[in-house]
Amino acid sequence: MKNIRIILNRFIESLLVLIMGALTLVVLWQVIARYVMTNPSSWTEELARFMLVWVSILGAAYVSGKKEHIAIDIIQQRSSPSRRRRLQVLIDCIIIIFAFFVMVLGGINLVEITLHQISSALRIPVGYVYTVIPFSGILIIVYALLDIFYPHTRENYSPALTNSK
Repeated sequence: MKNIRIILNRFIESLLVLIMGALTLVVLWQVIARYVMTNPSSWTEELARFMLVWVSILGAAYVSGKKEHIAIDIIQQRSSPSRRRRLQVLIDCIIIIFAFFVMVLGGINLVEITLHQISSALRIPVGYVYTVIPFSGILIIVYALLDIFYPHTRENYSPALTNSK
């Protein structure tokens, strides 16, 4: 199971690096076109905005899977190892419920609603941009399930979370 997490992390890392690299090039092209050639491209601003949406939401799923997101963990720190583990499972279950209903189902609904809207500069369906929401929701669910059933596979895992008494 650790291999699944490693493969998933590498895939998402590569995708994020690719999108960030493309975003950098698009913004650089916009600056060059605007200030050097005095002829700004109309499509670069919209593409940069769409890529920023993808980087933000996909990055949130990635950070959530690595357990490096912002968390208030004072209760966990003051709990016994067995209680910590139960609390972490409860938190992961709440995350799964949220990700399923809000990100997966809500994201699919948003994609369906916006699939027929065409972006002004790129002339692509806006729904394509929002496909990252259900995709990231599924990733968050997979990471949470891995944390519940295979907590020792987490890269930055705390042994206190896996020791049950």
